[in-house]
Amino acid sequence: MASCRPAKKVQKIEDAISKIDTAQIIVVPEKKVDSLSIVKNIISNLGKVQRIDFTTFAAKIKIDYEGNDESDQFTAYLRIQKDSLIWVSLCGPLGIEGARMMIDKKHVKLMNMLKKTVQYRNISYLQEITHVPLDFYGLQDMLIGNPVFIDSNIVSYRSTGSELLVLMVGDFFKNLLTLNSNNFQMLHSKLDDTDPSRNRTCDITYDDYEKVNGFYFSTTRKISIAEQAKLDIGLQFKKYSFGEPQTFPFFIPKNYKVL
Repeated sequence: MASCRPAKKVQKIEDAISKIDTAQIIVVPEKKVDSLSIVKNIISNLGKVQRIDFTTFAAKIKIDYEGNDESDQFTAYLRIQKDSLIWVSLCGPLGIEGARMMIDKKHVKLMNMLKKTVQYRNISYLQEITHVPLDFYGLQDMLIGNPVFIDSNIVSYRSTGSELLVLMVGDFFKNLLTLNSNNFQMLHSKLDDTDPSRNRTCDITYDDYEKVNGFYFSTTRKISIAEQAKLDIGLQFKKYSFGEPQTFPFFIPKNYKVL
């Protein structure tokens, strides 16, 4: 990105758009306006150069959860071995562990300490509980803060000076991505289902970036998912680390009931 001089690129985009009413999303034929190629290059680099690369990740996360019928607040302890394992421990206000989850590329294991039960599910269980077509890698990217549902099929864009809005259409979602024009950090992703028979939407907001290991990490995020029901999740990363050795304990007592 440095060799491409991003500041000059954004200026070119703004110059190209300045003669048009920027209150509207601009659909631009690729062959006629070079600024569309610049936008495509920015999105391509977002999915490659600006991705957070890591071997292991650990974090303490404050989570605010609100659904149609209930709301809660708890602390999650997260550990990830890249492309291999995701381990989550959920604790209540008094620090009592209520549940533990282990996820690999094919399976989900969920242990409920309060009810003394354990579940063994297929990876598709992630889609059941999130109502979003997530696999292991998609969940990993979402937790780390890498872009999700990025597609090369860019159909429109708009520059507001401080922000660059790019609309792309993929297999599952139309993704309206908002980037900071200065450093191309993700600010917001609005996902709308491409299936007209469904009314599924997902909004992801990224905030409070901190620089670590040469990249920027969003420490505050909000995820809102809606279809037949609505789910709001707030994430605040209180502590986090990259590249440190991790363990993934998941011992199941013999008296636990398998559901």
